[in-house]
Amino acid sequence: MGEVVEKLKSYSLSRDVETTELTGYRYIHYGDIHKQIADMVTKDEQLPNIKKGDYISIEQGDLVLADASEDYIGIAEPCVILHKPKNKIIAGLHTIAIRPLNTNHLFLYYLFHTDGFKKFGGYVGTGLKVFGITYNNLSRYETRYPTLPEQTTIGNFFRTLENAIAFHKHKCICLKKLKKGYLQQMFPQNGESVPKIRFKGFTGDWEVKKLGEIVNWSKGQGLSKDELNENGIGTPALHYADLYKFNAVEKKIIHWTESTSGRIIPNNSILFPMSDVTPDGLARTTTLTINGVKAGGDVLIGELCKNIISIFISYQVNANYKAILPFVTGTTVKHINASSLSELDVFIPTIKEQIAIGNFFYNLDEQITTKQVKIEKLKQLKTAYLQKMFI
Repeated sequence: MGEVVEKLKSYSLSRDVETTELTGYRYIHYGDIHKQIADMVTKDEQLPNIKKGDYISIEQGDLVLADASEDYIGIAEPCVILHKPKNKIIAGLHTIAIRPLNTNHLFLYYLFHTDGFKKFGGYVGTGLKVFGITYNNLSRYETRYPTLPEQTTIGNFFRTLENAIAFHKHKCICLKKLKKGYLQQMFPQNGESVPKIRFKGFTGDWEVKKLGEIVNWSKGQGLSKDELNENGIGTPALHYADLYKFNAVEKKIIHWTESTSGRIIPNNSILFPMSDVTPDGLARTTTLTINGVKAGGDVLIGELCKNIISIFISYQVNANYKAILPFVTGTTVKHINASSLSELDVFIPTIKEQIAIGNFFYNLDEQITTKQVKIEKLKQLKTAYLQKMFI
């Protein structure tokens, strides 16, 4: 490494040099590298302002590495300057600043993310609670480098992957914000008889009912964790802790069982976990789109009337989750029960409007899931190529 980079000046600048003023000076703190605030730096505004000083700044194409980490994986975590800075950018506390010498900066950036380099960092890193690496140790890292054009091609390839991941992350965030906004406007709020937004063709007030008026309550039975498997063997099953991971509407389950225990969940039901260590864990419900699933203990089952659609109710209850919190009891372990939840107010339009709203949010969730799957596949692709395109 010492043959392909030049060491630049770093400064022990801690958080007390930061300012809200536009001074023309910004810096990279090792904590911001670990938080990925400073990662691929494409504009000055990504970085904090600092007070003016007599500093030597870094330039486009330079890399700044965190020389300290709470674990070996984070040793020498890099960021790279991809733009021409308008401000003076300074390498701050616990950083190593380097400039590539006839070496592509993106190639180096991704090289620092490979398993080969991470193992090296773990080998030469020092410390007990906080692990560190020095430039002298960093400069000893030895690997093979292709020609500069091939380095550039490799670096650009991974940058394209990063851009694709960032694009789908942004779309996913936008969809989640859109869903959150619609959840607040497509169900009536307290004191209202209609929502702020409705689909064309629907009119008339929504009917207010208590949840206990529209459900028949029952509970799951048995099914300890030892009786469950994740291999698809036996009958689909639901452990109460699964509900913490589920969305308002779920089309997949994560457990199966060969046990005779468990209660088959009736179609058109909403499900609540009955115990958790936090109130927020209980302020949720789920409905399953698959049939014949067994529910274990601590699963509260609310089978809905025929003219009430579980997908619609599940989205409505989750949108108004704060209304459940007053019903939660207990100190160390929190509980909720059917008699309390029966007092929850729900708003009921016509069955056609229920279906339209339920389908709308279900389709939004499907788009979000598609984006999340795409992101995960791209991340896996990136990880695989990092191991195959470097020596």
